[in-house]
Amino acid sequence: VLKKSGVDYKESDDIEAEAAKLLAEGNVVCRFNGRLEYGPRALGNRSILFNTADKKVKNWLNKKLHRTEFMPFAPTTLGQYAEKCYENTGGALETAKFMNIAFNATPWMKDKSPGVIHVDGSVRPQLLFREDNESYYRILEEYHRLTGIPSIINTSFNMHEEPIVTSVQDALTALKRSELKYLAAGRFLVEMK
Repeated sequence: VLKKSGVDYKESDDIEAEAAKLLAEGNVVCRFNGRLEYGPRALGNRSILFNTADKKVKNWLNKKLHRTEFMPFAPTTLGQYAEKCYENTGGALETAKFMNIAFNATPWMKDKSPGVIHVDGSVRPQLLFREDNESYYRILEEYHRLTGIPSIINTSFNMHEEPIVTSVQDALTALKRSELKYLAAGRFLVEMK
């Protein structure tokens, strides 16, 4: 599909490290990997990823995605940093794996990740553990190593009023329409010109 599309791409020996480096440099990375997730949230395999430090992200990224949502994006956070980032997580760690529950952000999280904080100080994270998605975990682990921040924005990989991408062709179409630059598709990295 990538060959037929005529886009610039390369095969990567470590796509997770490359994606983390791009994120740490302030780039948006669209991710299409493995099996399609089922449920109300994208959990890393059909996701658009970005750093959490940009307060204005909801405005410019929603514009690129032709979305009109007013709320900030939700993060994925390395599970072992749940208490550093969120208050009163006890008893809700399993539910938080699926981005289905909100917590109040800690002062540290509010300072380091303002792009995902709601006006009331709450956040609806996905807590990610290695055993849940090894590849996605490696991206976040490397991003944390590079930046000191254990969270990245994770929003569904789709355009406004369209279903989540289900094929590489869908992913390329959404990438072109959004005018975003990078797609990590399996072990391939696409860079739009």
